[in-house]
Amino acid sequence: MSGTGQLRQNRPLTIFLNNMDKRPILFLDSGIGGIPYCRYFHSQNPAESLLYIADRAHFPYGKREKNDLVLILKSLFERLIMAEDPKLAVLACNTATVSALDELRATFPCLPFVGTVPAVKPAVMESKKKLAGVLGTARTIEDPYIAELAAKYGNGCKIMGLAAPELVEFVEHRINRACENEKREMVRKYIDQFRAAGADALVLGCTHFLFLLEEFRIEAAPLIHVYDSIEGISSRIESILDADGGALRADGSVSGKNQFFVTGENQIEDSWRQWAGELGFSLSRFGDKT
Repeated sequence: MSGTGQLRQNRPLTIFLNNMDKRPILFLDSGIGGIPYCRYFHSQNPAESLLYIADRAHFPYGKREKNDLVLILKSLFERLIMAEDPKLAVLACNTATVSALDELRATFPCLPFVGTVPAVKPAVMESKKKLAGVLGTARTIEDPYIAELAAKYGNGCKIMGLAAPELVEFVEHRINRACENEKREMVRKYIDQFRAAGADALVLGCTHFLFLLEEFRIEAAPLIHVYDSIEGISSRIESILDADGGALRADGSVSGKNQFFVTGENQIEDSWRQWAGELGFSLSRFGDKT
């Protein structure tokens, strides 16, 4: 990689004065999975400029080998930093977080990164039956980090992991067209497995699954509590912005400028226009002139 970390060190100091850092906060996922995080943060922090990146050229991340995904993300962030100069980056993808967060922080030390880690800690701490389910991609489920969190905070709580790549595909490609019954059926087959095993806690370990949060809660009630990390991640982002007297905060008097980028050379499909429109973001392919 080139010396990207030097880019931000040489910026004029005046950009940080008077809490006027208008550079964007970047949210990245392989598809639409990070939208719930981006949407919630935007609702709480409307003055911040946001940039959502859907890396459709490499969707889905969950099927990729860890080393390949690390290289993909390093290359993508190299270009994003050069082109957009974000002040903070959110890996709005559990797979990207467990696979590449440490490597990205080491490669780009001047850019703060926030990862979306599955909410394993509260789940294992609060499980009465000492069995917590984690639903995610194969890459997330197999990562040692999940077991390490359970061992550290769970006081003997076991983890039951289920990989659900077809649920990722369902959310990515059908969520806007699926009826409520179809959504409930997709969720129910996983809840049934966790319930049969005796789990009383369920961690949604893929950001895509947050589009089905209410369906999971309905199907899981009353015996299984469902855990997500939306509010916690938003609070973490805010804590970084508020550090050093709010040096990274934008001017609160105006709304931020928000963009939605998709990667890849293919024509932008109508579904992406719909998602960008729902967020109120302008849409373009990453790399195109805007």
